[in-house]
Amino acid sequence: MQIRRATIDDIDLLLKLRIDYLLAENKVQELEDIEAIMDKLREYFEKWIPLKGFDAYIAEDNGSTCSTAFLSIVERPPRTAHSSYSVGTVYNVFTYPQYRRKGIAAQVMWTLLADAESLGVATVDLMATEAGKSLYKKMGFTIPSYTPMRFKLNPRR
Repeated sequence: MQIRRATIDDIDLLLKLRIDYLLAENKVQELEDIEAIMDKLREYFEKWIPLKGFDAYIAEDNGSTCSTAFLSIVERPPRTAHSSYSVGTVYNVFTYPQYRRKGIAAQVMWTLLADAESLGVATVDLMATEAGKSLYKKMGFTIPSYTPMRFKLNPRR
């Protein structure tokens, strides 16, 4: 098992992983939806992979992709005397069904968290599915005292 950070050469693989995740989570269902998002996804990966602030992790076993997780990092205004306050958000944690329940997602997450720590990230957030909650609790993720809320805007792009 090898876990590595994605590079710009992995864009086609990341597109597949993102679409497979969206399909598995029923976030997209129609071919038209997938086609509509592909160009935007490619644009996103081309922009963010070379920059600090986005990393994708890929687990592979004998040339087969098993699992993935994405990490976005933003720097927020300082909360304490520290010079910066970086926060990571994990998303697109996905393991193909034949590789589930083997500890692969945990290995991917531990790699991601170690890298986040080395980059000075203070906190890592994620939105857990019911299937993932037990894994994240075992890893030490806690339910914060604040309640996430969302206001959906309609961007003109």
